[in-house]
Amino acid sequence: MRFNEKELVFMSRQPSERAAELGMRGPKKGDVVKKRLVKLIVNFLFYFRTDEDEPIGALLLEQCRVEREDDHAFSIVFLDEAERKYLFECDSQEQCVEWIDAIIKASYEFMRKNLIYYRTEIHRLTGKDPLEQYGISDETRFQVNSGLPPLPSPPT
Repeated sequence: MRFNEKELVFMSRQPSERAAELGMRGPKKGDVVKKRLVKLIVNFLFYFRTDEDEPIGALLLEQCRVEREDDHAFSIVFLDEAERKYLFECDSQEQCVEWIDAIIKASYEFMRKNLIYYRTEIHRLTGKDPLEQYGISDETRFQVNSGLPPLPSPPT
């Protein structure tokens, strides 16, 4: 996936779901833990030097695994690059749990699964497809393909 640098910088200045100074170690051998301002914005994790306004990097939080390393640390590993591990150190166990939860919920796939679940539940309770009014009920990205029964077609 390609990104325009100006667009990423613009996005990094938007309100964040979470932001904090965390210890961060990059994936390269010999990298050491450095204090970074880390901001979660939609499904991007931006990281900044603590005294600068522009990000020095961004992680697209898709196709990745978030793992707890210990009480105060977690890591992010991308499925297609398992050898590249980003480590983050938090100030408390509570902060660590909050970051892990927020990062997991930030992915498109998590949001998509929730949309499909609630769509199915609303359809089951009301008999109506809540996406139909927006004209997007037939789009492939909103279809149930995870072993759940397909939504019945609404009566005409």
